[in-house]
Amino acid sequence: MGAVVEVKYFNTFILKKTISNPPEKPVWNGSFGIPQTIGGYSRPGSNLVDPGNWAIEESRIRGGYNNTTVDFGVKAYLVEEEPNASNRINSLIYSGIFNSRTGINRTNVFSIGENITKSVDPANGSIQKLYAEDNRLIIFQESKVSRALIDRDAIYTAEGSDVVTASNLVIGTVQAYAGDYGISTNPESFAVYGYQKYFSDANKNAILRLSMDGITEISAAGMIDFFRDNINKFSVPSFPARLIGGYDIYNKQYVVSIQKNVHLQDSSYETLSWDERVKGWIGFFNYQPDQIFNLRNQTYSFKNAGLWQHYTTRPTKFYNITYQSSITFVLNPEPEQSKSFETISYEGTNGWQVNSITSDSVGAGVSYENPDGAGWIFTKDDAALIRSYTTGAFDNYGNEYPAVLNPPINYAGFNRKENTYVANLINNTPAAEAEVAFGNFISGIKGNYVTVVMQTDGVTDNTGVKELFSVSSKYTRNNGYEQ
Repeated sequence: MGAVVEVKYFNTFILKKTISNPPEKPVWNGSFGIPQTIGGYSRPGSNLVDPGNWAIEESRIRGGYNNTTVDFGVKAYLVEEEPNASNRINSLIYSGIFNSRTGINRTNVFSIGENITKSVDPANGSIQKLYAEDNRLIIFQESKVSRALIDRDAIYTAEGSDVVTASNLVIGTVQAYAGDYGISTNPESFAVYGYQKYFSDANKNAILRLSMDGITEISAAGMIDFFRDNINKFSVPSFPARLIGGYDIYNKQYVVSIQKNVHLQDSSYETLSWDERVKGWIGFFNYQPDQIFNLRNQTYSFKNAGLWQHYTTRPTKFYNITYQSSITFVLNPEPEQSKSFETISYEGTNGWQVNSITSDSVGAGVSYENPDGAGWIFTKDDAALIRSYTTGAFDNYGNEYPAVLNPPINYAGFNRKENTYVANLINNTPAAEAEVAFGNFISGIKGNYVTVVMQTDGVTDNTGVKELFSVSSKYTRNNGYEQ
């Protein structure tokens, strides 16, 4: 029967190796001091630290004079004269187990008698992120995503199918997911909710989702050009773009923020969200987080070493800065027909104003030649600002909001009719050649389609919910293009 011997002390308590100039001077911890040679003379009892190139071993407990000397035994560690380190960017190594409930801590045990390493294909770049899920470990490399069984191994049959069996391996067989996608060098873009993992591959200008059906490029849902242009725009040589990702548990959305590298001290960014319920990118945000995370069904972010909770106030406020919510959309009925848009109406709550309505521009070769010979003039129609139902109110005395009398009897912006807010479009375009009337002398916006930007006015029920259900416009057809 084997015996267990408890080792309390090693024979070596201090073992240090340093390099200094001049070399060959001893190193000491200053307990009682050792003779040091300074200027050719010995100074006994000096407790000054004199860095050198010597290794000092102490066999007395606490290094005290006449203290107990321990028996000679194995040394605590060995200092190699010429250590040659190897950085294996594609390999994993694991130690012994750690269990806080039973008091087992073997995280400093790396047994050379066991196979404790697992490597993946170095051609796919370095390992950037690890995520453990159930009985598998997901490995994110720069250009590949793989999974490995934990405490399991896969045995393949003659037909090529795998059979999972119990094994004493900590990390079992590594299997790659289909598709040449990775996480590039942006592990900060990783976020998880349920069985869905989100991350980015900046090398391919892609935002990805890993789920039961494998890897899906969600950036291809109508946003290919946006991510291609912005990831490239925010990247410079030696400083790739940051892609901060997080799951917004409050709204059930994946949020990604494309930012310049912190070393460039550039505050430009694009932050937007993906919603699985509509399978699309639904909106942009006016905040630039350093990290996004959730706690107890609430969404938080870090910014400049500060912790911020989201969705606690209305109107929208990020990092103590208030923003008005806005939405941009296109009205494009009968795309092939030239039209004059005369009105705009919406169903929703009070408090929305129209910042701008702009028609499509007339392309080169159709519009008028620039008199100075510098090219072509691209013309388009704009509408004047349309105020909300509250801010556009005025009375017969010319008093406007907020000095308007109670009740107001006129509205310069939206007016309410049968629970719908309606306003006429007043043209705000400079005069163009061959136009008899222009600008605020005429109503309507000419074009095949118009781009509309609506925003909350920041006044009406400022702490309430603003809803917008539908927007429409009355228009008439034009017989041809107006010049």
